[in-house]
Amino acid sequence: MSLAAENAGAANARTAVPTAPSVEGAVLSILFSLSFCHLLNDMIASLVPAIYPLFKNSFQLDFAEIGLITLTYQCTASVFQPLVGIYTDYRSRPYSLACGMGFTLLGLVLLSYASSFSLILIAAGLVGLGSSVFHPESSRVARMASGGQHGLAQSLFQVGGNVGSSLGPLLAAFIVIPHGQRSITWFTLAALLAIIVLSRVGTWYKHHQIAARKRPKIVPARTVSNRMVALSMIVLLALMFSKFFYTAGLTNFYIFYLMDRFGLPVGTSQIYLFAFLASVALGTLLGGPIGDRIGRKYVIWFSILGVFPFTLALPYANLFWTGILTVLIGVIMASAFSAILVYAQELIPGRVGLVGGLFFGLAFGMAGIAAAVLGFIADRTSILYVYQICGFLPLIGLLTVFLPNLDRRR
Repeated sequence: MSLAAENAGAANARTAVPTAPSVEGAVLSILFSLSFCHLLNDMIASLVPAIYPLFKNSFQLDFAEIGLITLTYQCTASVFQPLVGIYTDYRSRPYSLACGMGFTLLGLVLLSYASSFSLILIAAGLVGLGSSVFHPESSRVARMASGGQHGLAQSLFQVGGNVGSSLGPLLAAFIVIPHGQRSITWFTLAALLAIIVLSRVGTWYKHHQIAARKRPKIVPARTVSNRMVALSMIVLLALMFSKFFYTAGLTNFYIFYLMDRFGLPVGTSQIYLFAFLASVALGTLLGGPIGDRIGRKYVIWFSILGVFPFTLALPYANLFWTGILTVLIGVIMASAFSAILVYAQELIPGRVGLVGGLFFGLAFGMAGIAAAVLGFIADRTSILYVYQICGFLPLIGLLTVFLPNLDRRR
């Protein structure tokens, strides 16, 4: 190569403009591993409420004791997540994901052989503790492996959880209910598989940290004031309240709504519920990449406030349009979570664990509270009335106007 050509190449290298991060820049093997383990984790988590009828008959439990099992699981699964996130922000533990799944494994074993109500509570608490470690740390690793496509990474990670949540009750119906409590042991194989995969993820995490220490440390630039950060976090938490309160209403009471309003049998109603859950998975997958391209604030606007006409019309629709509207609601509303989570991570740079733990913990806690509150209202009014009042929840999306624009120009 001539000297002139070499000089020209060097000049081009100095003046080249860096391109936006691409999908190829992401470590897809790590992202798919995290998504798969999220599937296994949430499948196990959704197994717990699905086997309540079995425990109710075997141990002669009343509904208050069933509620206490749920409370125990939700407390350990939600309250500890922000604490885990704060701790790992300061002291990263590459193999904490595999250790967290170890708690889930212990919980499953204990659940299989529990001979008293107190042991069931301890087992549910262990399964919840495993989730509290898994979610904030896996969210952190997903961001590390994103190659700059943070929304895409979070969407891939979260869609695994959506699929797993829908599989748990199905597997419980085919395996645990017919074969009894000891058959829960089969699900320990899923936990063991997750531990193996997460150990490999931990090895990548460790090597990534070693390589990162050799690079110059870049302190994230502060783009907004402390006051604006506090206001934005309040707005984001309000948006999460709107999303998960409404989603809990559909997830927990949709079958009863269809049976009560349209006289559908249980089997047909479950098909409609499956369509809604599938739409939630699709929306989760789409929300992140779209936010990467057009900006997360626009996705938040559309996913929360944009769904309002559909939620308002749902209680007055016939059966055909009820199916159409719930699918649209599922796709649009589910696209919010990835955008909200990544927006919050960019709002508070360097606190990925805290943000992941806070928002995943809120999602767990809000779903449990919403189910109890909406069930209380339905008992005293009707399920139709629950859907009518919940239809106005997306108006909370108007608070998005207070969020600063954090998206960089591409």
